[in-house]
Amino acid sequence: MDFDISWLLLSLPVAFILGWAASRFDLRQMRLENRRAPKAYFRGLNFLLNEQQDQAIDAFIEAVQNDPDTSELHFALGNLFRRRGEYERAVRVHQHLLSRGDLTTIDRHRAQHALALDYLRAGLLDRAEEALLKLEGTPFESEARLSLLANYERSRDWVHAAEVAKRLDNAEQGSFAGRLAHYLCEQSAAHLAAHEREPAQKLLEQAIRNAPAAPRPRIELAKLLGQRGESEQALTALEALYNHAPAALPLVAGLMAQLAVDSQQAERVRDRLKAYYAETPGIDCLEAIVTLDAHLGASSNDTRQWYLRHLENEPSLVAASRWFAGQPADHEASQALVQRALDHATRPLTRYRCAACGFEAKQHFWQCPGCQAWDSYPARRVEEL
Repeated sequence: MDFDISWLLLSLPVAFILGWAASRFDLRQMRLENRRAPKAYFRGLNFLLNEQQDQAIDAFIEAVQNDPDTSELHFALGNLFRRRGEYERAVRVHQHLLSRGDLTTIDRHRAQHALALDYLRAGLLDRAEEALLKLEGTPFESEARLSLLANYERSRDWVHAAEVAKRLDNAEQGSFAGRLAHYLCEQSAAHLAAHEREPAQKLLEQAIRNAPAAPRPRIELAKLLGQRGESEQALTALEALYNHAPAALPLVAGLMAQLAVDSQQAERVRDRLKAYYAETPGIDCLEAIVTLDAHLGASSNDTRQWYLRHLENEPSLVAASRWFAGQPADHEASQALVQRALDHATRPLTRYRCAACGFEAKQHFWQCPGCQAWDSYPARRVEEL
């Protein structure tokens, strides 16, 4: 059978027309999708600016579906999920990014950092640690170390926290000497709980060498020495605060008075506390002076005069309550009622308040239980702030 070339000549134009039509259809489809993607993206951005996160998420999901290769949309969507508390969805978005072979190196590091933040917010500390450690040597190294430090603090892994703090300090990311002193004190407390006093004391002494201006190691060391009956050495540790951290003295004024009595140095310590009180009046220092005066034989009336002198300069309800408590009982029933009312009124005034978040507590904390900030509690009580 002979081949008829006329059919070939007729099919060429038909194939050309079909190819041209197909290309026009693809171009129209691409243009339509390209118009949809930016439109959905800007719509999501508008929702986000108006704090309409639900609508923003829907718009970004639409944009991702129309343009699945755009990594920025994935980052925006993952961050939104994390802010909304939908950590599982945020993890899936960032894991999908990491699984892509076409992702640039910087975007891969960025996705790894975002994934670590997802785990941190979700409270998956082990996975967060693993993800953060993979960022060593990347542009996110400093941020990752800070997050890793917070992670170890939350899990109370003070040994690893100290290692990270040393790396940050060596990299000149700020001074972490005070933070390192706290970590050593926490490790010391763990040894004390296990009745291991020698390792505990060595850690405190190391903390003092590393951070001489940090008050906590000296205070903890004084308490440890006091428990062992070494009152004179404990008092020496506290008196060093005069030179290194004088603002912390109100925290230990009562302990200093007790150690001074135990070591028979009440008069010397009282005079030193008086000199400090003259420069920085405070109720804690005042009560320590009153205690030592009473121990040295001063009459009740003489010790109560300290509260009156304090009231001349400081309108303190706490000092007024202490003075009234020593008032001779002319009418015992009525005086007891007034004293109870005063005690109730002064109770909130004797608390400590976090300067970072305002969390109040009866006792002084080195790390705020509310916001986890270190050294955010002033040594002075609420009434004196």
